[in-house]
Amino acid sequence: MISVHNKALAETITVERILGKVEGTTNGPTVVFFCGIHGNETSGVFALNEIFEKLNANLVHGTVYGILGNLKALQEHIRYKDQDLNRLWTKEQIKKTKEKFILNTEEVEQLALLELLKSIIKSHSGPFYFVDLHSTSSYSLPFITINDALINRRFSKQFPVPIVLGIEEYLNGALLSYINQLGYVSLGFESGQHDAADAVNNSIAFTYLTLVYSGVLNKESLPNFSTYYKQLEAQSQNTFDFFEIVYLHSIHPKDSFKMYNGFKSFQDIKKGTVLAVNNGVVLKSDYNAKIFMPLYQNKGVDGYFIIKRIRPVFLVISALLRRLKMDSLLILLPGISWLDKKEGILKVNLNIARFFAKSIFHVLGYRSKQITLNSLQLNNRERVAKTAMYKKKWWYKNKRDYSANV
Repeated sequence: MISVHNKALAETITVERILGKVEGTTNGPTVVFFCGIHGNETSGVFALNEIFEKLNANLVHGTVYGILGNLKALQEHIRYKDQDLNRLWTKEQIKKTKEKFILNTEEVEQLALLELLKSIIKSHSGPFYFVDLHSTSSYSLPFITINDALINRRFSKQFPVPIVLGIEEYLNGALLSYINQLGYVSLGFESGQHDAADAVNNSIAFTYLTLVYSGVLNKESLPNFSTYYKQLEAQSQNTFDFFEIVYLHSIHPKDSFKMYNGFKSFQDIKKGTVLAVNNGVVLKSDYNAKIFMPLYQNKGVDGYFIIKRIRPVFLVISALLRRLKMDSLLILLPGISWLDKKEGILKVNLNIARFFAKSIFHVLGYRSKQITLNSLQLNNRERVAKTAMYKKKWWYKNKRDYSANV
């Protein structure tokens, strides 16, 4: 445990965690890449190191940052020391941490990241793009995870990789969920299996495409654009669909969990497929779907996810209903009321509204969190999204498709 009294240490760490910063000669967006939020996921660190060595400020419009996450865990090449840094980013947890005098390793790291994040937002006018580079313990196609806001959907779909929605409903306290609540475009990129060469190369390709799509680099100034695009296209095995998480098997601290060998993210599974053993109990799939992020490392509380493909027609309907703000009608239904209208948070009394399907809320942009046995909290990303900051961008208006010329 570390005694912090209080900002001095956090500010010292903040200085050394800036892996790279390039300010262009012309105005433009601010793109922030995080890497090493988990200390055993170093592909993003290697990728950003290579990119910042080559990035020419004369070609940059705006500002690009590379930010190291968990410095202490990175030094030891472990996921975390005391607590998962990517599970601390709720407003309630941040408030508790700020009120503490004795902090653990990850709480110190979080305060430093928080100060740096605030400084970046205060120092620039935007538009802002935040990307968190990760890797997985199992073999996987490269993929994007996003909180389900239209600004995230539209930006993410430019990349030739699968996109997974709804992770915020299952993972509490992720860094990108916190940033998304601030209203900015934010996405996670999982580049492949830890320490694999492909994971580094995929992170490099994804980072360069992000710089082009955001407007930081002109496509013409990146001669290898088509090479990077085709690389991700091939690595993702031409899987460009949207998927939704339908199940997570959570692991409790005292559980004895073991995933069966050989599962890969996006692998098809059938109902009844034996997946893992937890405390001697054999776990089988209840779905005909795909396995997602099976756990093959010692640390972690997420055993495995199950995902299903979203049919494109539902994405179109969802976008239309959100633009029309049809979610305003929800409070007319019995058992549903505003918990915080400004933040887009509804409360659902399950004793009254138990019959409402999750899918209805999902279409309208709401993701649920269980508050009590009898109530849900529903968060809407659209009501806090800074859409005005992005709505004139080509990717938001679907005016251009860079892949057409690849």
